[in-house]
Amino acid sequence: MPQQTPGTPQEPQFPLPEGYDGIAEAKRLLRVIRAGSLATLAPDGFPFASLVNVASDADGAPLLLLSGLSGHTRHLAADARASLLLAEAGKGDPLAHPRLTLVGRAARIEDEGERDRARSRFLARHPKSGLYADFGDFAFWRFAPLRAHLNGGFARAATFDPAQILTDVSGAGALMGAEAAALQHMNGDHPETVRLYAVRLCGEPDAKWRLTGVDPEGIDLAAGDRAARLPFKERVGDAEGLHRTLQALAHAARAK
Repeated sequence: MPQQTPGTPQEPQFPLPEGYDGIAEAKRLLRVIRAGSLATLAPDGFPFASLVNVASDADGAPLLLLSGLSGHTRHLAADARASLLLAEAGKGDPLAHPRLTLVGRAARIEDEGERDRARSRFLARHPKSGLYADFGDFAFWRFAPLRAHLNGGFARAATFDPAQILTDVSGAGALMGAEAAALQHMNGDHPETVRLYAVRLCGEPDAKWRLTGVDPEGIDLAAGDRAARLPFKERVGDAEGLHRTLQALAHAARAK
């Protein structure tokens, strides 16, 4: 059963339909949604909603690239509390598509190593942001969820704790350290394999797909404005394990 974060407002809880994996859906939305609605608290106490590009950290927590000149950035500097809506678009009724509302706090990333990782992951998802990512008034921020509310459509709603939807990266330092080399190798030397991952294993349209991220639970892929997530069957913690897993996925993709 979904758990409530202590000290937070209680959401009505209803059983999810049998066969519907709400946690897996929430994890997927964290990884594939490229832009979200960020709601901050203005000085007058009213919510202020704006549109921001989003990437994901190794554990799935949203990463933001914000300008110090923007209202939402000034709001966060004064009050870190915020909400972030990640909604999937599609044909028909917009409310028929899944969305994830995160409630938590955002903090500017000050540690140099964490900032470098955030920059790499963000620009892998949003290459055009490289035009201004290093401007003096821009900085990377990490959104730390305190709770997450999934609405996957009619009768598919649940509230989760962060531990249920974020990826455990403990002991995976070697994997995260090898991420950049793995992306360069796969995108540069095995683009056809990457394409097969997306088309045959994720069911995505044929396109020029590339890997944008690696973490213990899966890989992230992108082609233009499209994004996909391919979860691993087993957790991966180092470069050797990643190599074996990517080979197994390549065999499965070619055989399908």
